[in-house]
Amino acid sequence: MSGTVKSTGPVVPPWARKSSLVLLIVVLALAVFGATTQTWLTVRLDAGQLGQAVANRDGLQVQGSKAATAVTALALVALAGGLAAAIAGKVARWVITVIILLAAAGIVTAAGTVLADPLAAAQGSIAAATGISGSNVSVATTVFPLLAVIAGALLGLSALLVVPASRHWKSRTKYDAAAVKAGTGGPADEIDSWDRLTRGDDPT
Repeated sequence: MSGTVKSTGPVVPPWARKSSLVLLIVVLALAVFGATTQTWLTVRLDAGQLGQAVANRDGLQVQGSKAATAVTALALVALAGGLAAAIAGKVARWVITVIILLAAAGIVTAAGTVLADPLAAAQGSIAAATGISGSNVSVATTVFPLLAVIAGALLGLSALLVVPASRHWKSRTKYDAAAVKAGTGGPADEIDSWDRLTRGDDPT
């Protein structure tokens, strides 16, 4: 008796798995967002201008969402892009990749600016808390701006994998399903069958 060998199809590389890549983008975007909820800057206020009682405090704590306002919004954009990549078509994935790349670049730039000039980043919070701007203060940065830069850079690198990885992904959108149907002569998946049913056709 001769046995038959079942074809298991092409093996998807670990880096190209949809679930792994989408999860990575989501985790990195959430890491950036989470970093903005933490203290990025600690401001030591000038006792001569603000009084000894103010100077003896632990300092003014400035969150990342205030030190770099754009980072929070860009993290949410990248998060939405990562989730959308899981269901987008071929053309849409290119657009999503560009969006995530731009968001990642903006995150790195904004967080890097805080690291480069923490005093300028803290001026708004200083003025809001004391009513005085331009006073003699010392500003110390925490580790969270650096973490945002690292996560943003990794986010950009992950976005670059979306298009090449998507070549290994199965068709999921109704547009891709229609293309598969045209090549095979039959319904491609549940999405195509549902579309036919809504048009009044019986896919069975």
